[in-house]
Amino acid sequence: MSGPGTVLVMAKAPVAGRVKTRLAASIGADAAARIAAASLQDTVEACTDAVGPANCCLALAGDLDAAHDGAVLRSALAGWSVVPQQGNGLGERIAAAFARGAGPTVQIGMDTPQVSAALLRSAAARLVDHEAVLGPAEDGGWWLLGLTEPAAAGVLTRVPMSTPETGRLTRRALVDAGLQVAAAPVLRDVDELEDLVAVAAALPGSRTARAAEAVLR
Repeated sequence: MSGPGTVLVMAKAPVAGRVKTRLAASIGADAAARIAAASLQDTVEACTDAVGPANCCLALAGDLDAAHDGAVLRSALAGWSVVPQQGNGLGERIAAAFARGAGPTVQIGMDTPQVSAALLRSAAARLVDHEAVLGPAEDGGWWLLGLTEPAAAGVLTRVPMSTPETGRLTRRALVDAGLQVAAAPVLRDVDELEDLVAVAAALPGSRTARAAEAVLR
């Protein structure tokens, strides 16, 4: 992968009741939306630091005007391309977001605020000698997918999403499509209360850690 490439973020607007519903079962919908907003801000900052705002795209579900910290998020997204998500299932929406772009692309979500610019650049560098790079998540899914050809994301429409087998099945689909797949480090998604506690502890001083401290005190 030569040059900065593109970083693509798939995210929901952090609106109470519509994001982090599993976490909300433990801390409430408003608190979960606050965590989601902080997580998205940390993610946006890492992506901007990695490749610059002009090379970043947010594929968004929902309306930032109705979101927690919507104005702050809009400011953080200055210079980014922001497009609506399209499609029905998650795999279809990810594939459609990839298809909007051209050239090497690294895609992540908003559930791993511990991502750093260095991690993103390292993953992108694997695309020099591989057609794909996949970052597994601890829960069996994946947190990062990098592709030299965005059209290859079409394989995701045939992969069951949000299951403990999603990571394994995604890798198999990529390999079956003839792609050489490199591995990025394993990260932990913030889905449940214990995930939030663990990730916040590993990110002292981050927006996510400060939000966690505020809602859990």
